[in-house]
Amino acid sequence: MIYSKIIGHGSYLPTKILTNKDLESTLDTTDEWIFSRTGIKERHIADDNETTSDLAYMAAMEAIKFAEINANDIDLIILATTTPDKIFPSTACTVQAKLGIKCPAFDIQAVCTGFIYALSIADKFIKTSSAKNILVIGADRMSSITDYKDRSNAILWGDGAGAVIINSSKEPGILSTHIHADGMYEDMLYVPKSSERKKETETIQMQGNQVFKFAVNTLDQIVDETLSYNKLQKSDIDWVVPHQANIRILEATAKKLDMSMSKIIVTIDRHGNTSAASIPLALDEGIKVGKIKANQTILMEAFGGGFTWGSALIKY
Repeated sequence: MIYSKIIGHGSYLPTKILTNKDLESTLDTTDEWIFSRTGIKERHIADDNETTSDLAYMAAMEAIKFAEINANDIDLIILATTTPDKIFPSTACTVQAKLGIKCPAFDIQAVCTGFIYALSIADKFIKTSSAKNILVIGADRMSSITDYKDRSNAILWGDGAGAVIINSSKEPGILSTHIHADGMYEDMLYVPKSSERKKETETIQMQGNQVFKFAVNTLDQIVDETLSYNKLQKSDIDWVVPHQANIRILEATAKKLDMSMSKIIVTIDRHGNTSAASIPLALDEGIKVGKIKANQTILMEAFGGGFTWGSALIKY
């Protein structure tokens, strides 16, 4: 049997940091208010000349180095992003050019669930022997679509990128992926196009309370679906690597799994919500600090605009 296995990982965060204290000087808010409601203390913000493809390229180079492969060994690039460099070509093609390689390359747009969607697609390419080494990236420059005069949004978002190399293997790797969407809830979380919605700017619009409730409910369901499909118990999960949206959502996930928060990889305090980048960023950190170890079972889960949601269960 052919498995998809993560053999390399990497990440990149812009050097500029925007703290809650910084936001106090421009918004009617406080560090305590932000942290108590979101779990966020600071977030990284890209420079004006730093593009999504720049972030993605840096993360990709680190993943390639860790995997000990040559960039030319990559035969497919899938990049999840909500903030592409251009309408076209795809940011994946731009990254491909920066890597100096030739292979199929395309973007996936599923907002915060984008990395899970991309991982699910990569898994299918591996299992059908359509590719052997796939570069999967989650990268977002959320500051480019954030209204920094809107207190409810400005406090949440950050920029960054994470990447993995997926390889064809005989050893268990990606055990299953589960992806969903329901477009009926579009108006709860979206970025309008100014030509279509004349009264609104091209920044994030969100009904926070409704999104929070829906996210908690759907993530509960995806946990049950994933465990049932793999015939596993809650106790079989070693680590949860969730999308970093709100600390209260992470706490709800831990409660659902009867798991200590010490088994949840948490980066939201330092990264904020980096959308498609948040899971690969958290995975990379979890491995680098020695928490996630070989042969452990990892549950990844995410929820995002669309609405989209999904999970991936992997054996690292």
